[in-house]
Amino acid sequence: MHDGAPQFSVKIAESDEDLKAAQALRYEVFVRELGGGGAMVDHDAGLEQDKFDPYFDHMLVRDDTLGEVVGVYRLLRGDQAEQLGQFYSEDEYDLEPLRRSGRRLLELGRSCLHRDYRGGMAMFHLWNGLAAYVAEHQIEVLFGVASFHGTDPEALAHPLTMLHQNHLAPEELRVRSKVYQPMDLLAPDQLERRRAMLETPALIKAYLRLGGFVGEGAYVDHAFNTTDVCLILDTARMNDRQRRIYTQGTAR
Repeated sequence: MHDGAPQFSVKIAESDEDLKAAQALRYEVFVRELGGGGAMVDHDAGLEQDKFDPYFDHMLVRDDTLGEVVGVYRLLRGDQAEQLGQFYSEDEYDLEPLRRSGRRLLELGRSCLHRDYRGGMAMFHLWNGLAAYVAEHQIEVLFGVASFHGTDPEALAHPLTMLHQNHLAPEELRVRSKVYQPMDLLAPDQLERRRAMLETPALIKAYLRLGGFVGEGAYVDHAFNTTDVCLILDTARMNDRQRRIYTQGTAR
């Protein structure tokens, strides 16, 4: 880190160099920090990559004072998914309710920030960039898998139960895990809400504050060493206050 306040810029990757910078940050976070892996991970070059990357738009947040990419988001619109033949999360979730809705879809994934920039302004810029992208492409429903660290659902019983009991998607948008791991693991009187919130990653909490929902069932991803939930955000259901938070990027 540097002494002066960072100056941030946001853009969509335009070159191989941009894409490699995104994949290098993903390697730092998902492989080195969280112990994930995958068939196409390049350990020699330090790149976390997969077969989906060429089809996605990659949003980069750069600290211009250092010239470093410090935040990334991977974005796949419905028209891009048609070229690919699927959405990324279709390996884990049956997305038929979203496809049937006939609405403009955007899949989000691989969101990460460099450890030195968490809890600061970088996330503000990532959200702002995402809000501008959603407006430009007239997106109506955003969705994507978000992860808890580890593959033992029992250890995550409080946050998973809270999500199922309080934030389950309405039926017309309720996607379902293909390798079904129940999330409703505790009776209502056993649920410790404070513990559940403490054990819920910041990104998931940010979506909940925006009125986000979860699909039915979790998916245990052993390759990535995570337990995943599918988050769904319906822009039409966001109230004015939530929309203001989202478009101003103040959600953390």
